[in-house]
Amino acid sequence: MRKKAGPGGGIPLRKRLLVRLLVASVLIAGCSVAATAWLAVQTTTSALRQEQGQDLTDDVAILARLSGYAATHRDWKGVAATVRGLAAQTGRRVALTTADRTLVADSAPPGSPLPPSPAATVDPLHTDTYTQRGAQLSGIDPRAVGPYALPAGERRQLDQVAAKRRSCFAANGVPTTVRHTPGGRPYLVSDDGTRGVTEVPEECADGALNTPTATERRALDDVTLRARACIRRAGLDPDLGALEFEPGAGGRYLVSRTAVRYYYKGALGAGGGATDEARHEARQKAQQCADDAYRDQLDPYVAPAAQLFLGGGDRAATRFVMSPANKAKIIGAAGLVLAVTVAVTAVVAGRLVRPLRALTEAARQPPDQHVRVPVTTRDETGLLAQAFNALTERRERLEAQRKAMVSDIAHELRSPLTNIRGWLEVARDGLVDPDPALLSSLHDEALVLQRVIDDLQDLAAADAGTLRLHREPLGARDLLDQVAAAHRVAARAAGVTLRTDCADGPCLDADPVRMRQVLGNLVSNAVRHTPADGTVALAAHRDGDTVVLTVADTGTGIAPDDLPHVFDRFWRAEKSRSRRTGGSGLGLAIVRQLVEAHGGTAAAASEPGAGSVFTLRLPAAPDETGPGARDGVRTREAGDPRSAASRAGK
Repeated sequence: MRKKAGPGGGIPLRKRLLVRLLVASVLIAGCSVAATAWLAVQTTTSALRQEQGQDLTDDVAILARLSGYAATHRDWKGVAATVRGLAAQTGRRVALTTADRTLVADSAPPGSPLPPSPAATVDPLHTDTYTQRGAQLSGIDPRAVGPYALPAGERRQLDQVAAKRRSCFAANGVPTTVRHTPGGRPYLVSDDGTRGVTEVPEECADGALNTPTATERRALDDVTLRARACIRRAGLDPDLGALEFEPGAGGRYLVSRTAVRYYYKGALGAGGGATDEARHEARQKAQQCADDAYRDQLDPYVAPAAQLFLGGGDRAATRFVMSPANKAKIIGAAGLVLAVTVAVTAVVAGRLVRPLRALTEAARQPPDQHVRVPVTTRDETGLLAQAFNALTERRERLEAQRKAMVSDIAHELRSPLTNIRGWLEVARDGLVDPDPALLSSLHDEALVLQRVIDDLQDLAAADAGTLRLHREPLGARDLLDQVAAAHRVAARAAGVTLRTDCADGPCLDADPVRMRQVLGNLVSNAVRHTPADGTVALAAHRDGDTVVLTVADTGTGIAPDDLPHVFDRFWRAEKSRSRRTGGSGLGLAIVRQLVEAHGGTAAAASEPGAGSVFTLRLPAAPDETGPGARDGVRTREAGDPRSAASRAGK
């Protein structure tokens, strides 16, 4: 005895849908909690670093980089790429604006609000000498060289002088290294590069390396003229001569520092007995004039001052300490989330699995019972139950059709076989002579059998997709003429007028033999159901990319309840299945199969007592140059001697 399957249906626990949903939910919830906790810790750690000043080094580096850009460019037009690069390197927001908060460049998306206040001012002519690396005491960025930048020729000459002096130092036991200022002038430092050379051997002190070049002299003369005007306004002796420069730490030119070395008569007085306080004041004024002149000289060569905004503004970061208490809170929250997730998933999965189990049990029932399942929900599971019930109904209907088809086939084959067998037995027993009339009758019965078998074979080929079509451009006008000519005798015998109407002579892309078979089935069916003095009309016209063929009759028509079944196999309007009107009930089914094989559609419309219209829509040929594509309208009876088919028959 077969053991009844339990609720799980013999599925292992680890493969059940409920267990899989629970495991997936737990994993998702765990990953979500872990990711949230990690993100919170990372965000809090980053905020703490900013709050504790650990990003000060990055801030200084950003300021130095932008100050260097301003010192070597006349404007900020190309600074956007530098701003984005600094933001990517430091993970900070970097924004530059003018003094009136007009945006110059920003690493944040457009429309992002600026922090409440700027972090610094980027001005290469007024730098912070304490935080800006390499800044001169005058507050001028050493990379702002302006007119003091040496051309290539002067650089090569000075490099030769520096190499010669380095060799001289080496000969005297002083190892040195050649460095270059931002303006291109070489200078010597100790071999380790940490300090300048303070002691110069006497034979090396030729002064050639410290002598201004022509370019530098022009710049120094210009700054001297600028400084004299300022000194005159300060009440000092304007007879300043030419400002000189000297290498400072790292070989940078301290042009403004050289001003303090000059002796100003206005401060010392005629007798030279000025006090130290007066001398100090005079030096400060002269220094300020030299600095201002130097800045005025460099101003056209550097970018204008800009406001620098960093980070997220002045908002204070939230402190969060990973203490044991906070760890316990995180673990408790994570456990609560997991518990709620498991509970909700269990409820949802249970509601999902119950309908699936009902569907499984219904599917396991014997096919002949056609079991349905109740539809209790309106979600995807309810739709699945509805689809299952619809499938069951279709299976039940197909089973009934299969049984009816077997009965119909047996009926269609039994009648001619019975007639053939009966007459052969009578002839064998000598009761009748096998005269031509008997042989003709047996031949007709054999043709009926052959026709039924051929129809069944065509349907089987269409169902299996093995029906071969030989498509070619086919003129609709000639097609209608050929079909009408083939049924001329039968129509005249029934007293039915057969007409064709082809207005524009369209061209089909179809198999000529199969299309004659399709229209032949429709015409023969129409002739059988049209009383005497009736009319059967064949028509064709073009409709876009399709050709529409119609077969209309003035027969008895089809009842509305029967109209949906006219293309079913073995369906006939005569419920008594009398063969008085002929036909096996397969003709219209073959019509639909052949038309669909051509990529077309078949439809029927009818009104009882007024006749029926069968409409076929088929693809038109790509190039309507077929033999039937001729202009004009031809409406004539099938027996018209002008028909091509009639001429061929003669």
